[in-house]
Amino acid sequence: MKQMEKCLVSACLTGLCTRYDGQSKTHTGCLQLLAKYHWVPVCPEQLGGLSTPRPPANLINGDGHDVLAGICRVVDQHRVDRTDAFLRGAFMTLAIAQAQGIRLCFFKSGSPSCGYAPVIGVTAALLQSRGIQIIPF
Repeated sequence: MKQMEKCLVSACLTGLCTRYDGQSKTHTGCLQLLAKYHWVPVCPEQLGGLSTPRPPANLINGDGHDVLAGICRVVDQHRVDRTDAFLRGAFMTLAIAQAQGIRLCFFKSGSPSCGYAPVIGVTAALLQSRGIQIIPF
């Protein structure tokens, strides 16, 4: 029997209430695709130590690649710098992917962590830089 490929998926896409507002963003199309994989749900923001719910955050003057380069910050709606938590969560997500031999992620678009479109988030940028494919939802 052929072993199923492993992948990461944004936890909020699977119905887990991990979004900044304490909600999920269940995506039936994503769930249908996940049926072909052994999947591991992740929330880089929670892995980085942020609570749920939490104030929404945005990338300021750049994208995830810029955060990794140290030339851009992640700041929440109260103007609190959350860059360290976003970086910690990104590197923890990378560690999970590497430990499991994962080369594919299904990530939530528009997120400052997982986003791939319209702007790449911190975790997506880190994983992409390590050769891990990101499929946005």
